[in-house]
Amino acid sequence: MGYYDQNYRTPSRRRGRWLLPLIMGVIIGGLIVVIVVPEFMNDNHSTGDRDVTEETDLAGSDPGMNRSLQVDVSTQLTEIVEEVTPAVVGISNIQQSKDYWQQQEGVEAGTGSGVIYKQDNDTAYVVTNHHVIEGADTVEVVLADDTHLEAKIIGSDLFSDLAVLKMDSSNVKKVIDIGSSANIKVGEPAIAIGNPLGLYLSSTVTQGVISGTERTIPQDFNQDGRADWQAEVIQTDAAINPGNSGGALININGQLIGINSMKINQEAVEGIGFAIPIDSAMPIIEELEANGEVVRPYLGVEIYSLDEVPQTEWKNTLNLPPEVEGGVYVWSTEALSPADKAGIERLDVITELDGEPIMNMIDLRKILYQEKEIGDDVAVTYYRNGEKAQTTITLGTQQ
Repeated sequence: MGYYDQNYRTPSRRRGRWLLPLIMGVIIGGLIVVIVVPEFMNDNHSTGDRDVTEETDLAGSDPGMNRSLQVDVSTQLTEIVEEVTPAVVGISNIQQSKDYWQQQEGVEAGTGSGVIYKQDNDTAYVVTNHHVIEGADTVEVVLADDTHLEAKIIGSDLFSDLAVLKMDSSNVKKVIDIGSSANIKVGEPAIAIGNPLGLYLSSTVTQGVISGTERTIPQDFNQDGRADWQAEVIQTDAAINPGNSGGALININGQLIGINSMKINQEAVEGIGFAIPIDSAMPIIEELEANGEVVRPYLGVEIYSLDEVPQTEWKNTLNLPPEVEGGVYVWSTEALSPADKAGIERLDVITELDGEPIMNMIDLRKILYQEKEIGDDVAVTYYRNGEKAQTTITLGTQQ
């Protein structure tokens, strides 16, 4: 008898043991691929759709996402500009010249801007700069709607650089509101309206801020290298270009606070423009309107604010005692002027007029031009070489 081992299987029997499970595994795997996997994929796809839908819903709830915005650009500024612009006009300086045949013809010698500040029955009044209409034989005013009107020069003043015109008011639609320059603050908004570079850029608007108040700018009218006048101005960085002269500087409420006058015209300088404060301008405007000219009392000296001098020079050059906190110093005295006759000399420092303190040029001008008359006697307190002194000046007439 042969030996029989129960653990031993013939090859055919062994194949039978592993083949059946293999076939069953393939069948079950196939079912999983056919049935389970598509369902799983569909679930994922459905979840993706839901996520997209949710994002769309979220976006729909946020007006700042996936949506065209409708912006209303009407602001206080645009409304103010729209309201004020009709009161700002163009000015054409027309001068007569002869052509080749010796025929007289009017030639536009320059252009500028102006502001309609008053309407009285059938007459409208316009303020502009003296230098805009200087030398004009005829002045033409161009309204915001391009209506051209001939205007008459009522009066003009070299020192304040102001002039007043009058014209027919039939086509005038707006008179500007007069504000105040007394309480303006550095940093508050300022808007300039005018015609830079000519009438083809009429009603140009530039915006900035008040950069400085109570500035004094020396002006040399006769080009002799010496200042003839100290212009009191507002400084702004709102662009003021040639042609803007005489236009309006307004505040955020649309009120006139200054008459645009000049800019620093140097290559390295940007954003420094000047306007005549309306509080200083209005008395002159009214006098020009009434009398055609401005007659001023004057001292006969070229003077500057003491705060323009370095503090070290107060003591070293002017020999001022510590108690002096401000004033104006005399740079030169005109021969035979009221100040010269009263004994005022170069480098004297004036600190009081009739007992009222003088801290700077603005204080002196307010007293001299608003409180005094030609022929008045004025007590002047001043320092010379550190010594306090007094004299009396009889005010003369500005020539």
